[in-house]
Amino acid sequence: MKRTKIVEALKYAERGIEVNVKGWVRTRRGGKQVCFIALNDGSTIHNIQVVAAVGQIEDELLKSITTGACISVDGILVDSQGQGQQVEIQATHITVYGTADPDTYPLQKKGHSLEFLREIAHLRGRTNTFGAVFRLRHHLAFAIHKFFHDRGFFYFHTPIITASDCEGAGQMFRVTTLEQGMEQTGDGTISFDNDFFGKQANLTVSGQLEGETAALALGAIYTFGPTFRAENSNTPRHLAEFWMIEPEVAFNEIEENMQLAEDFIKYCIQWALDNCPDDLRFLNDHYDAELIERLQSVAKDDFVRLSYTEGIAILEQAIAHGYKFEFPVFWGTDLSAEHERYLVEEHFHSPVILTNYPKEIKAFYMKLNEDGKTVRAMDVLFPKIGEIIGGSQREENYDKLSARIRELGIPAKDIWWYLDTRRFGAAPHSGFGLGFERLLLFVTGMNNIRDVIPFPRTPRNADF
Repeated sequence: MKRTKIVEALKYAERGIEVNVKGWVRTRRGGKQVCFIALNDGSTIHNIQVVAAVGQIEDELLKSITTGACISVDGILVDSQGQGQQVEIQATHITVYGTADPDTYPLQKKGHSLEFLREIAHLRGRTNTFGAVFRLRHHLAFAIHKFFHDRGFFYFHTPIITASDCEGAGQMFRVTTLEQGMEQTGDGTISFDNDFFGKQANLTVSGQLEGETAALALGAIYTFGPTFRAENSNTPRHLAEFWMIEPEVAFNEIEENMQLAEDFIKYCIQWALDNCPDDLRFLNDHYDAELIERLQSVAKDDFVRLSYTEGIAILEQAIAHGYKFEFPVFWGTDLSAEHERYLVEEHFHSPVILTNYPKEIKAFYMKLNEDGKTVRAMDVLFPKIGEIIGGSQREENYDKLSARIRELGIPAKDIWWYLDTRRFGAAPHSGFGLGFERLLLFVTGMNNIRDVIPFPRTPRNADF
């Protein structure tokens, strides 16, 4: 008999039909005459109840069906006699694919902490919580591709191994084939002559620079792939390996860039609301009672547009009225998460797009404003998260970009190809980066970024 996914079986209007379902046992209860099995196959957060009558199913086989076991069930779909489900399956035949020793299987019916579940990341997808999170992760990834495809963007694959440091932070993982220690030259610098690429190579922190070259050929592109940062941080907001979405668009200036970011993130949130109502309801009920209401509000309301200078003035006014921040506030400082969340959660009660930052706290490639002090940067700030998107209009003027590179001491020989795009047919263009896991934190209501990626990579943690 052809298998029916549980998500589909639960929707069937017909009764009395034969079905086959396969999945993992969540719970098993019952007495001497009848056994009730809650079965889940990952297609939905809801279990289907299997009723196995002793006599119809061998007693020894039933004894081997414990929490965690994997089984195949043939049976008749009928109206449920119990509460909590509309349909159930009266089993006529059960095959046990794999047993699970109840003395050692770690996912028993009792509740488990998220910290414990991180230690068994290879099994945590079988829980309601992580089943919901990972289904939402899939749906949001699909929504991202659909949003850009429907708007004429091209999916562009930027390299994972790179010789450039887009952000200039230097916190990159080195890629090497040298088995022994790095060789040094006479002046004490490291020689890469015998390494695979003949130069220092790293795992990418961003595909932006390569993405810009594609936008200046294809018009509008986006990247969606893994990025890496060797930042020794154990906070609930940082990962060493994470996924980034980075659109780049020729002829877009800062205003169009802001609108694209707002339209994009609203689309993704609305997609989750429309396509994952059961998973969101579970997370709302068990982790964040305001989750669905907050998602609906963000999807509906316009984002506030605010200059950095205006934002600083609001924060200084809050301090003057007695509000306490851990970090100082002054023009020129790089705002911390507490400052960003104050603007969003306390002052505007709405997402905020902050623009026109001081050039000293932003990257070399951002377009300088006429005041000579600020750049056309834009950060999208969200409740509970802080910055969720960072972007800018890129500097298309060759002389200004070259001057900024020299000012920051960036070796021009390492990004000669990037400068070429300003020498040959330069055009205004803009883009931004969205950390996929940051978006998932917001949409799922989870509090730790390690709980929205299947196998988190953090300092001293590369298990699984």
